[in-house]
Amino acid sequence: MQFDLFADLTNMTPTPEPVAPEPQQLAVVDRFLRYVQIDTQSDPQSATNPSTEKQKDLSRLLVQELHEIGIADAEMDEWGYVYATVPANTDKANVPVICFCSHVDTSPDVTGASVKPLIHKKYDGTDIVLPDYPAGNEPQTIRVADHPDLHHQLGHDIITASGTTLLGADNKAGLAEIMDAAQYLMEHPEIKHGTIRLLFTPDEEVGRGTEKVDIQKLGADFGYTIDGESLGTLEDETFSADAVKITIQGVSTHPGFAKGKLENALKIAADLLAELPKNALSPETTDEKEGFVHPTRLEGNQDQAVLEFIIRDFTDAGLQEKETYLQNQLTDALQHYPGSKADFVVKQQYRNMKVVLDQHPAVVENALEAIRRAGLSAHRRSIRGGTDGSRLSFMGLPCPNIFAGEHAFHSRQEWVSVQDMQRAVEVIVNVARVWEERA
Repeated sequence: MQFDLFADLTNMTPTPEPVAPEPQQLAVVDRFLRYVQIDTQSDPQSATNPSTEKQKDLSRLLVQELHEIGIADAEMDEWGYVYATVPANTDKANVPVICFCSHVDTSPDVTGASVKPLIHKKYDGTDIVLPDYPAGNEPQTIRVADHPDLHHQLGHDIITASGTTLLGADNKAGLAEIMDAAQYLMEHPEIKHGTIRLLFTPDEEVGRGTEKVDIQKLGADFGYTIDGESLGTLEDETFSADAVKITIQGVSTHPGFAKGKLENALKIAADLLAELPKNALSPETTDEKEGFVHPTRLEGNQDQAVLEFIIRDFTDAGLQEKETYLQNQLTDALQHYPGSKADFVVKQQYRNMKVVLDQHPAVVENALEAIRRAGLSAHRRSIRGGTDGSRLSFMGLPCPNIFAGEHAFHSRQEWVSVQDMQRAVEVIVNVARVWEERA
């Protein structure tokens, strides 16, 4: 199997992509390779907006490239959000304003620094072994048995990282696809469309991607995030999501004189974690429409410990049931430590966007039609996660999620097909066309 190792292109001055007769022939891969080499990892522990300043490095590049393709109003605000407009070219006055949205940040779970993208040419159906790995470790292997979508990629050009970082296809594939579609629409006025708004956000991976979005400034009626997985899929249902922070206050004293006095906050936290079920209610034991209770962080000392969880379910009732369960487990753990206490704080993250989308069937049906026009089988599905569209939908912008071709998110085995990215560009152009035709 062949692969090409790309040199660091981060500091190169970007040039406009070549004009092509069909959107699927645009060089979306060139943009993608530039974007993934810019470290934009977000930080869940940061209180700033954006959570990391380095996210703005990519946002600034996007604004520069948008200006180069003729989008004069492209701008980045103080929070790192990029807004831009592809102006309408239709005589119809009633075409809804459509927004396409992707996020610039990559997951905090795996480093996104010094990404070395590889293109595995004409994929032959075998496991993909990545060449870079720390001494003494086994190489990362993308196994067909673990990634069944590889069965549909024969002959495709597969992009991965080299083995020590994530790739960043989540969501830089979406960024590259929207950018290419925007250029194509600017260069092909024969494709009639209404006003198209572009929105690129920071901090989606830490649940704050819409925190500083100015909905009035955006001025869109409906939206689409380009942040999904398999070719031809449209996701119109997400988890509902909450975060729980438990702060345990123990009883601290000198360990040499602690008998009958010390109540170790770390042991209380450990007792709580030990009581969580081993074969249920966790990400590693659930699928389909099952939710979970997932500990994500533990820190502290004998005096005080902090536990953080994410709670997920497809219904609000299921979410509440899981939070009540966790609170009851905490109460049971504290019974053995009469001098200790704990705070249990729930923070809403996002809600299932299907509640909103069901009230606006056209936003889903028009996207499905756009997928079909690209010669693809259109599939509606639920996502065991969330997107910026989850919160945007409840902010007044109904916003399902269209495939970007990303796979194995948040891992060193992340991959994307060049051909799938090209088809996503075509679908985005089709979405703009369908809304104009049906207005």
